[in-house]
Amino acid sequence: MIFINDISAEIFNFGEFSLRWYGVFFALGIALAYIVIRWIFKKEKFKVDDLDGIAIYLFFGLLIGARLGEVLFYDPKFFFANPSEIFKTWHGGLSSHGATIGLFLAYLLWTKIHKVPFTKYVDAIAIGIPITAFFVRVGNFFNSEIVGYKIADAGEKISGVGVIFKQLGEDFPRHPAQLYEAFLLLIIFVSMLFIYKKWRKKTPKLFFLFFFVGLYFSGRFFIEFYKDLHVLPDSFPLSMGQVLSIVPILLAIIYFLFFFYKKHKN
Repeated sequence: MIFINDISAEIFNFGEFSLRWYGVFFALGIALAYIVIRWIFKKEKFKVDDLDGIAIYLFFGLLIGARLGEVLFYDPKFFFANPSEIFKTWHGGLSSHGATIGLFLAYLLWTKIHKVPFTKYVDAIAIGIPITAFFVRVGNFFNSEIVGYKIADAGEKISGVGVIFKQLGEDFPRHPAQLYEAFLLLIIFVSMLFIYKKWRKKTPKLFFLFFFVGLYFSGRFFIEFYKDLHVLPDSFPLSMGQVLSIVPILLAIIYFLFFFYKKHKN
């Protein structure tokens, strides 16, 4: 099955201003995450006023971390040679690993300033993150970016599903790697909501944080094999995305083996 993606990245433009699908999906993802987290705050009888302050920190942590991650992890040579491009986020380029670090540091900073335990709100926030990430990956699909490897040349038969990205000037199908990751994130989000509604009284602190981190970066590690992106030496078997995923995967394994498992075993 071959699908053709000839969607324009712009919804409309008016002079210098243009409204892009990516921006719409990004904003929608943030709004839905806020609604979900606010619902959890009310259910847990947390101070909802705290959420507004946290949200501001997280917003800037997300943008700054995601952009710096792209600059430092994926194309430092280009950005250091063209420093003005660092600020042009509308040209694309946000790193999910950088976003994760940015969100963590922003929330940590808020807890330190307001003298609130790190574990108090972190699980509620973690449940909202995958829905934002889901819409970001859908936006990537509309932008025809973060594409997968070529499946076949033009006219060849393929087994499975492929997408021809017409906006890239191509006539051959690729793996829709963005949608693979979007589907993974949607499954994680639904699973976290289900677990929260059914067993929230039994889940220990940090459970949802490491549940998300473990599943997402494990899935991301395997999806990277389908992406047409490799910024490390060709002789190295892993991509930068896979290398950056190893640490969060290990942290999640350590949590579930030495904290979660031991607690439930006893």
